[in-house]
Amino acid sequence: MEEYFICPECGSDDVEVIKERGRELTLRCNECGNVWHVTLPKLVKVPLIVSKHEVSFKSETELPEREEIRVGDIVETEDDEVRITGIELEGGKRANKARVEEIKTLWGESLTYPRVIKVSIYLPRGITQSFRVKVPRDEEFAIGEVVEVGGYTFKIEKIKTENKMLHHGKAKADRIVAIMGHHIPRARARRSLELYRGYGKETT
Repeated sequence: MEEYFICPECGSDDVEVIKERGRELTLRCNECGNVWHVTLPKLVKVPLIVSKHEVSFKSETELPEREEIRVGDIVETEDDEVRITGIELEGGKRANKARVEEIKTLWGESLTYPRVIKVSIYLPRGITQSFRVKVPRDEEFAIGEVVEVGGYTFKIEKIKTENKMLHHGKAKADRIVAIMGHHIPRARARRSLELYRGYGKETT
């Protein structure tokens, strides 16, 4: 786990480790020359269930002892970055926050795996065509934008995020659950979205 240090004298982050012995570090500020010592907290291995859409994998993360973890926090594994979606304590009890030593298992969503979003396209005569698409998590969608999915061109009229429904504005894919809008035949789409065919089956 990468540590980040701030000089207690001048507040600079231009700090280097000049001596290391176990969890004991000697640091020097390259701005003011201040030298001080710190003791790194003991790291505890915590079981972590990582979700990549419909598939979950057992993993683990190392966290500082006595640190408080909350739902929504981001932790790291050897090969992934994971946003915590659930915290399980002894006895199967769930919590929104807990100290590391109280946690039995963490649950989380992989942030390196593409976001999978539901798309609902409204057709004539009350018919709705639904798809699932995969998109980079930092990609944005805006109300009024014209996109193409599975041969259908439509205008985005509503965006459902994890906590609200948008009728105007925009949102990043990382927080979007679904997008909806009416089919517009022969319209020119700004972009085409890739269909999600299941874990391990999508193209790269």
